[in-house]
Amino acid sequence: MKSFYIETFGCQMNVHDSEKVIGTLERRGLEQVTTPDAADLVLFNTCSIRDKAEQKVFQRLSENKRSKGKIFGVLGCVAQQEGERIFEKAPHVNLVVGSASYPKLGELLVQIEQGERRVTGLSLDSDDTFETPMTRRDNPHRAYITIIEGCDKSCAYCVVPYTRGHERSRTSESVLAEARELASKGYSEIQLLGQNVNSYRDPSPMGWNFAQLLEAVGRVEGIRRVRFTTSHPRDFGKDIVDAMDRTETLCNMVHLPVQSGSTNVLRAMQRQYTREQYMERIEWLKASKRDIALSTDIIVGFPGETEEDFAQTLRLLDEVEYDSIFSFKYSVRPNTPAQGMGDQIPDEEKGRRLIVLQERQRAIQIRRNTALVGTEQEVLVEGFNSTTGQWIGRTSQNRVLNFTVGQQKARDEMIGRYLPVRVTRAGPNSLAGECAIAV
Repeated sequence: MKSFYIETFGCQMNVHDSEKVIGTLERRGLEQVTTPDAADLVLFNTCSIRDKAEQKVFQRLSENKRSKGKIFGVLGCVAQQEGERIFEKAPHVNLVVGSASYPKLGELLVQIEQGERRVTGLSLDSDDTFETPMTRRDNPHRAYITIIEGCDKSCAYCVVPYTRGHERSRTSESVLAEARELASKGYSEIQLLGQNVNSYRDPSPMGWNFAQLLEAVGRVEGIRRVRFTTSHPRDFGKDIVDAMDRTETLCNMVHLPVQSGSTNVLRAMQRQYTREQYMERIEWLKASKRDIALSTDIIVGFPGETEEDFAQTLRLLDEVEYDSIFSFKYSVRPNTPAQGMGDQIPDEEKGRRLIVLQERQRAIQIRRNTALVGTEQEVLVEGFNSTTGQWIGRTSQNRVLNFTVGQQKARDEMIGRYLPVRVTRAGPNSLAGECAIAV
């Protein structure tokens, strides 16, 4: 094997896992290429959180099934979920590896090089987190740091405990050492990652909780912004808000998945909190001295969800006024308690509820974004849209802000800079503005 291609599906955890896989392969002397046709090794890093994401993977495998002389591998959640059944569905696949086995990826590739036709790495019996001394970072200014892997929750709809294994945290010192190294290399924004990032528990004698680690990372010299995702409401304490209030570098944004506004549905989902307990956390955030933007995840059409349950979710949108949401129709997943539940909602009804929910949220986002017109926002410049002639930036609240400058600048003069931008227009999903200073 001399070259490899990797395609990533799913969340930021998967994106960062792919960065670490790339680093591992490059350290073995393989060169990354941009198309499957040019590669000796073709990898698909997969997500199985919803059926649609899973089907995309098998579609991509089918598209490449006639390729000769290549090694194909399926990584990630679909690999862990389907296991050796993948070999039956896609006989040209040679490698099936779940995320808990990524630290052994090099050993598994050796087996293939030695002539093994089919190799698997599917054990969840691991206390390791997947780190590599050579992580390939695709963004020169923003970097991910995984601080906790796996999940000990038992949400009735979710496959993550079956595909990612139990929760295992890195030591606080290893996280801080990585943050310092990134800062020394010029990275100015860090995002802390975990399936339940705020469930972090330092396994070293320091014994830090998430809020303590978060504040310490925010104080690393050279780091200008720190984000974190995804938080679980059960483990979201007021100490996190207090840390945000004390630490200027922590971004004004929290993603706190609610999934439903009905306590009855939350109970059926086994989410381990009530609507009232969730709203207590929202009140902590709204009482902060920071202007914290809020986003969430919502599932509609969970088995047994009544019209009143759904109405409670709509009322929750009005009460919280999220700045953005990620919303989905409930999707049956294998090996989950919800798979066997009765009172499954028809797909047409789930689709109707999703449309109603998204229309309600769209109006909220238009109203909240419009309120920012005339304000000045600091953005980290990410790119340039040649079609519109606008630069693309992102605010501390994670809003996309497209803006113009008085004089056209080269990309290397702009990307990675922090600039003040005056907001002149607003839409439901982004802002537009003008750079407030000459650059």
